Amino acid sequence: MTAAGTLTPPASAAAPATGEGLRVRGLRVAMGPLPIVHGVDLAVAPGEILGLVGESGSGKSVSLRAIPGLLPPKARIAGEVLWNGRNLLALPPRALQQVRGREVAMIFQEPGLALNPVMTVGAQIDESLQAHFPRLGRAARRERAEQLLAEVGIPSPRERLGSYPHEFSGGMRQRAMIAIALAPGPRLLLADEPTTALDVTVQDGILRLLRRLVEEHRMAMILVTHDLGVVAETCDRVSVMYAGRVVESGPAAGLFAHPRHAYTAALLGAMPGEENEGGRLSPVPGTPPSPLRMPPGCAFAPRCTWRMAGCEAGVPALESVEPDHLAACLAADLLPPRWMEQER
Repeated sequence: MTAAGTLTPPASAAAPATGEGLRVRGLRVAMGPLPIVHGVDLAVAPGEILGLVGESGSGKSVSLRAIPGLLPPKARIAGEVLWNGRNLLALPPRALQQVRGREVAMIFQEPGLALNPVMTVGAQIDESLQAHFPRLGRAARRERAEQLLAEVGIPSPRERLGSYPHEFSGGMRQRAMIAIALAPGPRLLLADEPTTALDVTVQDGILRLLRRLVEEHRMAMILVTHDLGVVAETCDRVSVMYAGRVVESGPAAGLFAHPRHAYTAALLGAMPGEENEGGRLSPVPGTPPSPLRMPPGCAFAPRCTWRMAGCEAGVPALESVEPDHLAACLAADLLPPRWMEQER
């Protein structure tokens, strides 16, 4: 581990990939001596939304914030974060800062905390434009700021440039924060629970906005959420995290139709929705383990109704169970498709 907080990748680490998009390989994060994330692999292509799902404490937000280097100084990071072939973890701080914002933008859960309360929204967009496009004139910046507010669906954008964050509703504050994130023209959006604090109607509007922006601008996006309904509505692919590891990953439609990890199946069984309306709805038993007291073998085994001999012998490997579908579960071949489970 280096003094700067970044672990040097092992000599056996794969060479950086070429081509567009984001590929995270073997990401490990420790907060001081405490391991939080254990060898996470993620990939997302331009025009695609990857949902990163899990309960609180699963490591999904820590993994997301490690990508642009937004973890606290005590965090120690290992692995590779390959963005268009460059390993962001190997960049010096100044170069990483240039990538952050200009190419990679973050959308936070609480816009009220992320936005500056004493600056107008227009001034905050202008500040971002000045930082990344220093040769852009004042009139051009104002025109661009107005275009951004219109693009994210804020009515009367010219007038609202002079408004302060507290003068917006919660949903409009989130739209304003998205406009600020879009100002430099990033190619990768990282959204950390962007709709959690919003009511269902407003949430739906924000999700539709993000989907449209990704499609129109051919951006790649990772959406962190604990809400599987959000994933079903918005995401192309899903990676499910538990206790700091990805335990299942695949296309959203296939994973929802036939989960191949017992934890994913339990999450789906606890999700209210049309598929199981009137049927059995059971919460996931127990609670996630503490990083201080991880169980042996599969971390989900103490809560798992499919537990079998061997689950506690070692951590199951993430293996292919179908084309483009990975799972780390000894019961992967035993778990039924959801339609069969609902008819039982």
